Amino acid sequence: MKALVVDDAPDIRLLADLVLSMAGFTVSAASSGSEALRKLAAGDLPDIVLLDVQMPDVDGWETLTRVRADSRTADLPVVLCTVKGLPEDTLKGWSLGCDGYLGKPFDINGLVDELHGVLHRTREQRLAIRRAKVAELRPLVSPSQQP
Repeated sequence: MKALVVDDAPDIRLLADLVLSMAGFTVSAASSGSEALRKLAAGDLPDIVLLDVQMPDVDGWETLTRVRADSRTADLPVVLCTVKGLPEDTLKGWSLGCDGYLGKPFDINGLVDELHGVLHRTREQRLAIRRAKVAELRPLVSPSQQP
């Protein structure tokens, strides 16, 4: 299994690399959304992407939007990993098409479990979970803050 870890913080990239490598993943990393998009465009796609939201250059929201807009990567599983944990942030992530949403700091076992869980779901199951999460979160977010 191949994972692409996208985070501007070197310590988070290193930690995720160590944890995921020990769990059997082959890990590559990108320090920005633009670097991640270049890697994805270059060809050899990962099985899953772990994506930070708050990054300079191209943030995680825009990176996810571009991943979903590209026919080659539209179905690529993406798990957001971010400090942005307010309901409106979580709603935005699920609305843009994430397949998982982890808060930072993350639990090491929770990270591995989340990625394995997402990878074991079919495309249809991932889409159904997205719809359910959006429906669950929408009532918690005022209309002016909804994506």
